[in-house]
Amino acid sequence: MVRSTASEDVQAGIRRLILDRGLAPGSPLPTEAELTGLFGVGRVTVREALKALQALRVVEIRRGYGTFVGSLSLAPLVEGLAFRAAVRHRNGEASLYELMRVREALEAGLIDSVAASVPDEDLAVLWGIVADMESEAARGRIARSTDRAFHLVLYRSLGNHLLSEVLDAFWAALDQVRDDVGDGHQDPAATVAQHREIVDAIAAGDSTRACAAMRTHFDGIRERLAPRTAG
Repeated sequence: MVRSTASEDVQAGIRRLILDRGLAPGSPLPTEAELTGLFGVGRVTVREALKALQALRVVEIRRGYGTFVGSLSLAPLVEGLAFRAAVRHRNGEASLYELMRVREALEAGLIDSVAASVPDEDLAVLWGIVADMESEAARGRIARSTDRAFHLVLYRSLGNHLLSEVLDAFWAALDQVRDDVGDGHQDPAATVAQHREIVDAIAAGDSTRACAAMRTHFDGIRERLAPRTAG
């Protein structure tokens, strides 16, 4: 069993302190001097621990003001997930396909909830994005950012920030290997039709149709990213 370092022990202690004191993002943390006394370690160890936690968005160090509870963003997880998928994809593994299947399962599994309760203002935004897609398709290519915006708006009524960040991991991974994926293989007109069908289905409150439309939308992506068998 590998022993934890003093810095790792302090990191764990600071996390426990945040939980035990019920601190929220932006709440001030004890000073560096107070932390050294609290954990019985030197300033160097405390600084190492705080820097490590800052990289994870657990704490935020503001020069001249002190240390505060960080945003607790999942950005480090998303960045790591995207980079992992990109590296393994470049090494011939099916990492992007696996990430896409996770995304497909999430979206297809939640679309029925959207169909049951999507607010009118979100529907209006979605129709606007479909209109943007039509304009882009007429020029020969739908921007990845437009497609990305569609899917983020589609699920925002659920109020699930974790879902939004996980979906962003997919986009971030594809952005790192966009030249390998071959977006040029997509038919812009078909992409517009797929997104229009999704909006039509949720506007009608038809969850079965919405789920089928979402699965159809993923067919092309799945085919492009699926691992190729030898022979």
